[in-house]
Amino acid sequence: MGIPKLIEKVLGVEVIMKHILEVLGDARTIGIAGHVRPDGDCVGSCLALYYYLKKATGEGIRVDLYLEPIPEKFKTVGNTDIIKQENEESIKYDLFIALDSGSLDRLGFAQEYFLAANKTLNIDHHISNTRFAGTNHVEDNASSTCEVLFGLFEEDKIDLTIAKALYLGIIHDTGVFKHSNTSEKTMMIAGKLITKGVPFSQMIDETFYLKNYHQNQMLGRCLLESILVLHGKCIVSSVSKKTLEFYDSTSADLDGIIDQLRITEGVEVAILLYETDLHEYKVSMRANGFVDVRKIAAYFGGGGHIKAAGCTMHGTIHDVVNNLTAHIEHQLSNQTSEQEQ
Repeated sequence: MGIPKLIEKVLGVEVIMKHILEVLGDARTIGIAGHVRPDGDCVGSCLALYYYLKKATGEGIRVDLYLEPIPEKFKTVGNTDIIKQENEESIKYDLFIALDSGSLDRLGFAQEYFLAANKTLNIDHHISNTRFAGTNHVEDNASSTCEVLFGLFEEDKIDLTIAKALYLGIIHDTGVFKHSNTSEKTMMIAGKLITKGVPFSQMIDETFYLKNYHQNQMLGRCLLESILVLHGKCIVSSVSKKTLEFYDSTSADLDGIIDQLRITEGVEVAILLYETDLHEYKVSMRANGFVDVRKIAAYFGGGGHIKAAGCTMHGTIHDVVNNLTAHIEHQLSNQTSEQEQ
């Protein structure tokens, strides 16, 4: 990779690092945070970096990890008791690292520490990343932030705990290697992690496919109440706060539903909405064909990938669905016109 290439950015410096330790300098206190409502890649990258820094920096370096409560299924990856889930004290970190977060607001309660830190670093793989840190390392061709981190770690320092955390992020952001963001490099990295002893079959079952009874009930209800729109090209399902409370569930119990909707025959785009407040909905979108859901999410203040993206929208559920499907229909119409020319 050679000498790191520095490119001046409006919001900071974009840097191509060869190793994560390059940016630590004389930092004695390091904070780490991922995005709100942490998913597999967020949890995996945060845990992997925490344990790697603890191992690589030795004694005398304080490393703290901040995340909102994580899904139970991810707690088997490592000791998650080290995660701080609130602002426990007033501290000014020498370095604060944001992972898997496309913009500053995605850090949630940890923004306070990020903004106060002497130096900030942003490591991510989302093409929509706003480069909000003092130093930014964004590889938008990578499958996941965990894939990015693997390239920044020395392989001989990756033990089983770190390998499991990295593998978690990769399998969740690639949909167990079936999404279009899966590359030859992704598969090679996964293979190297397996050689570290990662129980890959067990991890895939336990963190990706295994569901409890309430989760299966939610899946069944979402499938039963889904509707087809745009002449069967789009499938939509929604979950109200009242429904989540009835099933004693949280948003984490909705994992996997959007992918089940997506594989409906004839569907180009799947949409799953869940109510977070009065007239406020978290939107998840998945695409099968040529529709770029990232563009749609970005229009409404969100982000993600071409085939998988999300955002938060306000209004009645009918307003939200109508606004989203208008954009989907526009892309479908453009594609039809191009094919006819």
